[in-house]
Amino acid sequence: MSSLRILGIDPGLRVTGFGVIEKAGSRLSYVTSGCVRSGAGDLAVRLKAILEGLAQVIVANRPQEVAIEKVFVNINAQSTLALGQARGTAICAAVLAGLPVAEYTALQVKQSVVGKGHAGKGQVQHMVRRLLALPGDPSPDAADALACAICNAHGAVLGNLSMRGLRMKRGRLV
Repeated sequence: MSSLRILGIDPGLRVTGFGVIEKAGSRLSYVTSGCVRSGAGDLAVRLKAILEGLAQVIVANRPQEVAIEKVFVNINAQSTLALGQARGTAICAAVLAGLPVAEYTALQVKQSVVGKGHAGKGQVQHMVRRLLALPGDPSPDAADALACAICNAHGAVLGNLSMRGLRMKRGRLV
């Protein structure tokens, strides 16, 4: 049975979470997770830290696919733009490595992992821990990245099913 290694990314300007899982059939296995910290200061330097950090994760773990969370922040336009740049940098790290990138909304990720789209961070951490049989809850950023990878793994299963008559509504098949 062949396996698929998936890198999940939870983009952030100060902290970008990453998580790598392996999917063999319907079985999911934890490989690694953590955070790339870019600190404070000049935006260009922070984006470089994200790019280099994720490039190192990709080289060390050899994923075959990347799943990244779509980011929607509406409170502060300046923060939204900066976060979008961090997300774009994360996508660039994957594309530069020649990896396909799938994008998922937070609602899709939470629906896939917890079963409801408006789950809290604690619920996501708990379900990631259970689904991957981890000894403890991962950090919130790493849990979100692992959840994104799990969502991608579940999506690959859904992609093999007949989708006739089904449609997506708020990140769920209906």
